[in-house]
Amino acid sequence: MLKETLINATEAGARVLQHYFASKNLQISNKEGINNLVTEADHASEKAIMDTIHQQFPDHFILSEEAGEIATASDYKWIIDPIDGTVNYAHGIPICCVSIGIEHQGAMVMGTVYNPFLKEFYFAEKGVGSTLNGEPISVSSETEVSKACLVTGFPYTYLDMPNGPLEVFSRFIRKGVPVRRLGSAAMDLCWVAAGRFDGFYEHKLQAWDSAAGFLIVEEAGGKVTDFSGKHYSPYQPSILATNGKIHDEMLLAINQNK
Repeated sequence: MLKETLINATEAGARVLQHYFASKNLQISNKEGINNLVTEADHASEKAIMDTIHQQFPDHFILSEEAGEIATASDYKWIIDPIDGTVNYAHGIPICCVSIGIEHQGAMVMGTVYNPFLKEFYFAEKGVGSTLNGEPISVSSETEVSKACLVTGFPYTYLDMPNGPLEVFSRFIRKGVPVRRLGSAAMDLCWVAAGRFDGFYEHKLQAWDSAAGFLIVEEAGGKVTDFSGKHYSPYQPSILATNGKIHDEMLLAINQNK
């Protein structure tokens, strides 16, 4: 029932994304900070997702980007991003998705990421593996960062912090390493899991950005840590997700000036 509800909730959110996508009348506002957008589709998707969850599990804990914490005493927590890649979505760019992770007693056990525009539905269950549209996926086999294709995200603040996003980005591209920027951390992680990218790094994410995606990478055979090399938790900011083979080399490059 847990897996079925997760899939149904993800699909419910995605139907909302499709309904509002590229609408000329889409209502868009800005939260605190620069280009921190929220749209009526974010709120409608979130409601559709939470309604679906509450039908089966009314006592479960929920952490969602727009609603915040709906705390209960349950051992289960649903971590929801109703639209990951809202800036893309608001501009009619189809690199965006619904992302939902389920945590049980502090450990991520299941996750989905669904981009209905690319028709890509990613699913992972702890100890079982990761799939794309029902077919197993695995990370790449690249062993050298110099031959890798990487992806990252850029914030609108703290760009110039020591060893920050611009400095690390410059370090890679000056060595001729291609680094992409898609605008959706959940999609970035899934594309690492599918072997399209060899590694993804970002300095500061929220739990809902990565809760599902990091499990999808791990279950596809990849490795996910923070920038110190410790096992990843979505409740701390930095993330490095790779195929495992280039992980240590990327950590060295990211932390070069520390």
